[in-house]
Amino acid sequence: MEWLNYHHLLYFWTVAREGSIAKASKQLLLAQPTITGQIRALENALGEKLFMRSGRTLVPTEVGRLAFRYANEIFALGREFTDVVKGRPAGRPMRLVVGISDALPKLIAYRLLEPALTLPEPVQIVCHENHPDRLLTELATFGLDLVLTDAPVGSSVRVRAFNHLLGSCGVSFFAKPAIAAKYRKTFPASLDGAPLLLPLENAALRRSLDQWFESQGIHPRVVGEFQDSALLKVFGEAGVGIFTAPTAVEDDVRKHHGVSVLGRTEAVMERFYAISVERRLKHPAVVAISQTARQTLFGHST
Repeated sequence: MEWLNYHHLLYFWTVAREGSIAKASKQLLLAQPTITGQIRALENALGEKLFMRSGRTLVPTEVGRLAFRYANEIFALGREFTDVVKGRPAGRPMRLVVGISDALPKLIAYRLLEPALTLPEPVQIVCHENHPDRLLTELATFGLDLVLTDAPVGSSVRVRAFNHLLGSCGVSFFAKPAIAAKYRKTFPASLDGAPLLLPLENAALRRSLDQWFESQGIHPRVVGEFQDSALLKVFGEAGVGIFTAPTAVEDDVRKHHGVSVLGRTEAVMERFYAISVERRLKHPAVVAISQTARQTLFGHST
């Protein structure tokens, strides 16, 4: 019977998690040549290379990504065993590690993830928020189960991943009640010269809005541009200007921020994607997210 050397696996797992042998060396309090030798011994035992070089960076191979995922499970199970022996609560829930694009509205992220929390089997959700490019890198190394974003993976991205359209909807325009009342009557023409809070120019929604404004001959007065959609809404809640949010969460936005709707358009569509390394979604929580999004949250989407 062939036995796996778990010390070697731990060294590999630490290097893959930390991103370099130098960082793993500090974490493990071991010399770099020692770690390199132990990983080479694991590769010889498996008959497969676990890392390849990309410039100065070590990147897991396809087998390395598989090994990293198994190592995550193995060491999580080890921690659970220790907890049980020491009398701490047991019963490890299913984990769902999700990357959330920093441009994705927080209410949409919550509504998308909510079905995973209602499954018969308990689910522990771990959320990482970052720029999509960084999240895709983590996805490629199996550090994430899924990435939620408002734009598909483009052909220029050197990551093997699959886009799963969850749905689409138009946008609603919101403001404090007094401001909404002022600009509602002749919407959308009333937006010409109106104070607007917008995403940054490199955001997919911003490009769509700018194109729509141009087609309508509207020139709003941009009073603020934001990378963080939650911060943008805080400014809108304070009465600084008008902002947009997906129509699918219109009621939530009104209740949460104390604002009113002054208009809607489906000429500007927001689309939301789940990105995975699998062509077909398999994780039970991810399947629940996809099905609920398509059937309920974005019932009209295709």
